[in-house]
Amino acid sequence: MERRDRISERSRVTSETKINLTFNVDGTGSSQLHSGIPFFDHMLSGFAKHGIFDMTLNVEGDLEVDCHHTIEDTGIVLGEAIKEAVGDKRGIKRYGHFILPMDETLVLCAIDLSGRPYLSFEAPFTVDTLGSMDTEMVREFFYTVSYSAGMNLHLKVLTPGNNHHMAEALFKAFGKALDMASSKETRALKDEVMSTKGSL
Repeated sequence: MERRDRISERSRVTSETKINLTFNVDGTGSSQLHSGIPFFDHMLSGFAKHGIFDMTLNVEGDLEVDCHHTIEDTGIVLGEAIKEAVGDKRGIKRYGHFILPMDETLVLCAIDLSGRPYLSFEAPFTVDTLGSMDTEMVREFFYTVSYSAGMNLHLKVLTPGNNHHMAEALFKAFGKALDMASSKETRALKDEVMSTKGSL
């Protein structure tokens, strides 16, 4: 698959949310995000910018209930979009990792686009909300992304600090690690799947 073709358009409509998302793995870091949750948009903007992805997102969610369904379902749709955009994973690096500092905070992210979902998440948040976003939804978002994308995702705050900094560093590190994992291999295995089994 050519780099210019690694674009996915996904949608999800339920009684709780209506979501339309476009995701370009080989983008420019541009995003247009309208989830109805400003802090969540801020986090996704950092993810797209530092992963050098292009992303448009429009969500109509039941925010009169709370932010849960909007963030959870966005994670599902983004995970599906990532999975579709990388396709059969032929010629990609598969693994990605990044350690990202943000002022006093240090965060680790490691990814395996293995097709086998798993999330390990360690972040000692100390506040209940970040803007209008429930802090517990940071983990829920990454959980739904990892499972719908079929990725092994490890996120760990190595040095805690300000809660805003921890959340933002997690999203940015995720973008950097996913950029590495989804990038094209340019050496001997550039036309193969990065697995001794021959498929992922």
